[in-house]
Amino acid sequence: MKISLKDLMILSKVRITFFVAFSTAAGFLIAGGKAFSTLAELITGVFILACGSAALNQLQEWKTDSKMVRTKNRPIPSGRITPAQGLVISAILIICGEIILFFASGYSALLLGLFAIVWYNLIYTPLKRKSALAIIPGALIGSISPAIGWVGSGADIFSTSLMPLAFFFFVWQVPHFWLLLLMHDKDYEQAGFPTLTQRFSHEQLKRITFVWIFSLAASSMMMPLFGMANNIITIPVLFLAGAGLVWQSFSLLNRYIENRKTLWRTFIRVNIYVLVVSFVLSADKLIIFNLNW
Repeated sequence: MKISLKDLMILSKVRITFFVAFSTAAGFLIAGGKAFSTLAELITGVFILACGSAALNQLQEWKTDSKMVRTKNRPIPSGRITPAQGLVISAILIICGEIILFFASGYSALLLGLFAIVWYNLIYTPLKRKSALAIIPGALIGSISPAIGWVGSGADIFSTSLMPLAFFFFVWQVPHFWLLLLMHDKDYEQAGFPTLTQRFSHEQLKRITFVWIFSLAASSMMMPLFGMANNIITIPVLFLAGAGLVWQSFSLLNRYIENRKTLWRTFIRVNIYVLVVSFVLSADKLIIFNLNW
């Protein structure tokens, strides 16, 4: 069966794995890494590994995906790719990604990559079928890719400066998922997943999500306290970006406003915010913001 490039990209969730690779680059640059050939290898390795993990996830969930409007046309549930082909593709991508990480940065990057696969595919994915709160431990996966970039730069994985960065990416995962849940809760319920919308009303879950968005903004504003930003440009930019995100997210608290467009806009803003913070912190370590004031 011929597999199209488009189906391979859908199977690998390329749009999501782009964020994963970007966070690896952010971890590398924020740690002060300067060997850009190593950075390219790390980004490539993490991107391929994340594509393999995403493909394995779709293989694991293809039966439930077939019951959801949002996912029923994915390659495996639609029959364009067989489960056996999905397994081969995911295995090749995971192995290639791990090999690249090993040659880029040795055992530390390789083991972190392996931990990411175990945590996402063997712990979080099965846990989603059992608990509506699976995203809380599952959000740990967001911290691993910047940690790979961090150790790939030669920095200490136990550095206190890594903790706030890892926490920032951890917190991001939760509102990211819950905004999707608010838009597609009926889909998740139809597929048999336990959801928080079965326990809370949409109004309650929107308020909870707003608290997590506020926490996301606060976590970035506190990074200068850990030495993550040191000049008079970066610090106010982080504050203004966080304040802007919180201000724009107040629509979640308006009980008279709930439609897919509002939730989608908030979802996009949260993801763009993460990109902006990552860029600003990375630029702080590069020549652009590295000025003596």
